[in-house]
Amino acid sequence: MTPEILLREFERLSDAPDAVGRLRRLVLDLAVRGKLVEQDAADEPASELLKRIAAEKARLIKAGKIKKLAVDPINGGEAPFDIPVQWHWTRLGSVGDWGAGSTPSRTRSDFYEGNITWLKSGELNDNQCLSGSEEKLTEHAVTKGSFRVNQPGDVLIAMYGATIGKLAILAESAVTNQAVCGCTPFDGVLNRFLYIFLRSEREKFHAASEGGAQPNISKVKLVWTPFPLPPLAEQKRIVAKVDELMALCDELESAQNEREATRDRLVAAALHRLTSPQDQSLQPPGQPATPPETFQTHARFYLNDLPRLATRVEHVEALRRAVLDMAVTGQISAASATDIPASELLGRWAECKSAHKAKTGDRRNKIAPSADSSEYPIPIPRHWEVQSFENVFLFVDYRGNTPPKTNQGVPLITAKNIRMGFLKDEPREYVSDETYKKWMTRGFPGPGDLLFTTEAPLANVCVINLSQPFALAQRAICLQPYGTINSHWFMRAIMSPLFQTYIDDHASGMTARGIKAARLKPLALPVPPPEEQDRIVRRVDEIMSLCDDLETAIRTQSETSQRLLDAAIREALADHQPALEVA
Repeated sequence: MTPEILLREFERLSDAPDAVGRLRRLVLDLAVRGKLVEQDAADEPASELLKRIAAEKARLIKAGKIKKLAVDPINGGEAPFDIPVQWHWTRLGSVGDWGAGSTPSRTRSDFYEGNITWLKSGELNDNQCLSGSEEKLTEHAVTKGSFRVNQPGDVLIAMYGATIGKLAILAESAVTNQAVCGCTPFDGVLNRFLYIFLRSEREKFHAASEGGAQPNISKVKLVWTPFPLPPLAEQKRIVAKVDELMALCDELESAQNEREATRDRLVAAALHRLTSPQDQSLQPPGQPATPPETFQTHARFYLNDLPRLATRVEHVEALRRAVLDMAVTGQISAASATDIPASELLGRWAECKSAHKAKTGDRRNKIAPSADSSEYPIPIPRHWEVQSFENVFLFVDYRGNTPPKTNQGVPLITAKNIRMGFLKDEPREYVSDETYKKWMTRGFPGPGDLLFTTEAPLANVCVINLSQPFALAQRAICLQPYGTINSHWFMRAIMSPLFQTYIDDHASGMTARGIKAARLKPLALPVPPPEEQDRIVRRVDEIMSLCDDLETAIRTQSETSQRLLDAAIREALADHQPALEVA
């Protein structure tokens, strides 16, 4: 498969991760391996070109224009891949004059704000016509610091930190700091071909970088890097072909970006159709903002169209978030005349809480005033109620402490185990039986209770599905209902983006947001009639199941595209042979 064929097949492979980027890297790999253009037997071999380069280098050294730099020839075992017979392996130090820069003293005002371009590694961005700089030096600074003055056409490469391997070709004379190495190619070595080779080696430079806080590649490593030198005429053909194919990649990337932007707009429009609020003044009292029959119609439209539109998991996540917000605002299921009023449910919980307090004498179980619906920021149907966390749940928490751990025993549930909507097995931690009995004096979590994280992460929530005993660590609260509730309704409500924002508004901390139990207890929870809670949970679960299927399909398609692209790249690298025999 030739690069051209691969590019034409891109539409079929474009769902693979970093598809265009991988195509660009393939073009570079083919270019430096001699597989991008045909060889011409009439071209002067690279071995003869090297003789002229060596003669020029000797002349420049004798004239004092460059310093002598001795590098050993390439031995047979050092060549990383085969190259055409007209090519020749050498080292980067043999095809150009290399040198790094420096940074003048910042205490010398006479060194700065001059007229000489001074480049730092962060200013290199694979630009092939670089001019200008953030800072400029004076002639005095350059002379005093014995700077290497890079000339127009020189190739620059960044050697330090996150910018390792970033490149530029100069359009004007410039000096650099110590994090940049410049190269003046000798006659017979095109700066553009050198640029192509250095770009193809970027991942290797990153792998070979040294240093802890500041990884780097050195000038020594650069000049000793094996370099495949083609004949000069072929260098020109390679550069022209790379330009052609990179322009095609640009077109493909632009088309892909436009296609994805169009899909994003269509997905957003479909989602808006699903979630846009209706005029509540037109709705009968006690009805949700969007009538259920309207929701069903729009949901079918969205779910039917989304598989054709969605190419990324983010599209599915947007639907999940929207459905949760619609659930918590009453836009999924309508009221029924046969439903038990939500107010009656609040009365039952109050009776259960009073009975629990009378039975246990638990001082934590204080009778708190009902939540003020006027202070609840999330719109809900008129027939819903709100109630505070502390009037719905008994709080069982060990926020400030974690018991001593053992290698086995009773499982310990920490904030790391409590995920959004489910309880994760990992990490597995334990406490001894003795510690468990002494530790869990505030209560024993059980199936159907909720677990809530107060910090790191904030407001993850799940329903307990474990029948065996477990201990609870810090930053986690067990919410035990006073009466009969639909735990999954409250979990879904808390998971909704709207409710997450409500909690975050009452949290504290800058880098690590957290909420104390005392601030969580008076916050309001939406309370639909119990039968409506059940209907909402069933509807949400149905849609989430569809979302799971869609996400699986998207990931499968992406993996398939990945395999196809991998195979195509292997074919391009292995099977596309040049016209002449490869050594």
